[in-house]
Formats: sequence, C-alpha cells, structure tokens
Amino acid sequence: MSDDVARFTAMYDTCRQRVWAYVVSRAGRQVADDVVSETFIVAWRRVDEVPHPPLPWLLGVARNILRDTVRAELRRSSLAAELREWTEAAAPAETDIAEEVTDRMAMRRALASMKEDDREVLILAAWQGLSPREAAQVVGCTTTAMRVRLHRARRRLAAALEDTSKAAGAQRQARPVAARVTTPAARPTAHPVTTGGRIPGEEAA
Repeated sequence: MSDDVARFTAMYDTCRQRVWAYVVSRAGRQVADDVVSETFIVAWRRVDEVPHPPLPWLLGVARNILRDTVRAELRRSSLAAELREWTEAAAPAETDIAEEVTDRMAMRRALASMKEDDREVLILAAWQGLSPREAAQVVGCTTTAMRVRLHRARRRLAAALEDTSKAAGAQRQARPVAARVTTPAARPTAHPVTTGGRIPGEEAA
C-alpha cells in the first residue's frame, strides 16, 4: 500500500463520520452522503495538500460543496425535515421521564430556533470539538472574528434555552388544569323512584 493510500484511508476512517455529522447539521440527511462522497473525492485528488489535522480542511471542503453544488431550496427543505425529526416529540405524559432526555430535547429545540450562522459555529465548536482557530479555517474568517461569533452565538443559545425552558414549564403547569377540565364530573345521585306519589316504604298519612 502506497503512502498516499495509507494516509487517505486513515483520514477517511478517522474523519468520515464527523464530516457526515457536520453536513447533516447544515443540510439534512438527504444530501449528506453525496456531499461527503464528493468531499473525500476532493481529498483524494489533493491528498498531498491536506494539512494535519485534516478535519478542519475537510469541513471547509464540505462547506464549499454545500454552498456551490446544492440548491438552496433543497438544503432548506432537507434541513427543515431534519430539524423536525430532532424536535418533534410527544410531550411527556409522566413526571418520571428522564431529565437527561428532557434537557437534550430542550437543547435541540433551542438550537433549531437559531439562525444558521450561529448554529454552524456552535456545531463546529461544541459538536465537532474544533478550536476557534480551526473553526475559523472552516468558515473562512480570522480567529478573532470566530471568537466573537462564538461568544455571541453562545449568548443567543442561552437565551433560546431560557425561552424553551419557560415554554416547557408553562406546558407542565397547564397539563393538570386541562386534566381537571376534561375529567367527567361525578354523576349526581338519582332521586328515589316514587310510587303513587310516595317514597317506597313510607306509610300513608
């Protein structure tokens, strides 16, 4: 096996899943496989130019492919479907639902409500684990600009999480009230049946 093949194979095995996750977060699963395949085709053709570590470079290539070759309308519809899959879930019916699940759903709802630019830098930093310098390489800005963008995105995420938590709390408070309203009222006790104008067993005056 040549050095280029060995290097490419190692790069593919190490980074493929993370590149796929990044594309899904930007455009949804419908286009992820095609974009990832094209990204690694570019990487193979330019294997001598790929820096170390390769992930920021690969994410930058995937980002350019998304921008240049995927129709905007398809991206929006595909991403909308993906976000619906993330955020649509039945409201918990019992109070013993795992708190971890609730927190994860709140995070996804908050992330889905944010602008794409904010969502991208948070995904690069938090989900992909890139440093501000590496994330800046992906999006094509300076490290300083990335730090500013990341700081602002984190503040907006915190605000979105607070709004999501308030909405969830309001829903939890409203559920018992709704249950009381929809519970059938107890039937009134029926009046004893009378015979000849008298209650059975009552002696005539």
